[in-house]
Amino acid sequence: MNKDFLALSDWTLEDLESIFSLTRELKQKQKEGTPHPLLKGQTLGMIFEKSSTRTRVSFEVGMFQLGGHALFLHSGTTQMGRGEPIKDTARVMSGYCDGVMARTYSHQALEEFAQNSYVPVINGLSDLYHPCQLVADIFTVTEHKEDYRNLKYCWIGDGNNMANSWINAAALVGFELRIASPKGYEPDKEIVALAKKSGAKILLTNDPREAAAGADVLNTDVWASMGQESEQQKRAKAFTGFQINADILKLADPEAVVMHCLPAHRNEEITDEVVEGPQSIIFNEAENRLHAQKAILATLMAH
Repeated sequence: MNKDFLALSDWTLEDLESIFSLTRELKQKQKEGTPHPLLKGQTLGMIFEKSSTRTRVSFEVGMFQLGGHALFLHSGTTQMGRGEPIKDTARVMSGYCDGVMARTYSHQALEEFAQNSYVPVINGLSDLYHPCQLVADIFTVTEHKEDYRNLKYCWIGDGNNMANSWINAAALVGFELRIASPKGYEPDKEIVALAKKSGAKILLTNDPREAAAGADVLNTDVWASMGQESEQQKRAKAFTGFQINADILKLADPEAVVMHCLPAHRNEEITDEVVEGPQSIIFNEAENRLHAQKAILATLMAH
């Protein structure tokens, strides 16, 4: 397993299964109230360029439950925000912290940070990938489906960092993935090509109905991600018809589950009815961010 976790492609399937096993164990300990101070006395530095609810709270609470401490740093209030080179901040923070989690706009900046860091660096979200969310998502599927590897996964919406991460997951795990995006909003071509080269079963379509047909897992995200707010109206027009609703759900397998990484713009990319419906595992998925990330932290940072 790599020192850092910047993308799912950093790991093998064996690594992922090991994380799932530890996630299961830590979740059970949490439910029982059994202490699990695997990172006692350790500190995680958390750098945020973007707003956050789930990422900040889950990492902060996770470090506390593991017996450590999390330090919140907004990039605008650090010297990086005043032009300090990334490599300088990375080396300095490595001397203070046992690990770093960064939520950035630029994936390239995150890679530069990791290259110059002496301690593990975790991608809390970048413009290219959101790997911690994917670990939580797939783990959640394992709790609801017998064999998560032999399912049909469907992504409806923007070809964003979440879609790219699902493509990485398809290459890693080997499941069938269908992605439906409007023309001009497809996922990163290089990431798709690389995944297909490794044998990933990926269908790209501009028809959400085709993607949803017989799917076991339906997934979506907001149409305009952070930093794209100015495109909201343009995107709302382009994404008409790309909503997970009762009609789309009827096309999927009758036992299909629905996920969303949140925050959701209800009645835009997904209807309120589906979010609150019996096939939704969205809030179970959100909770699992905590347990999955604790497993990631413990695996990368435990001495």
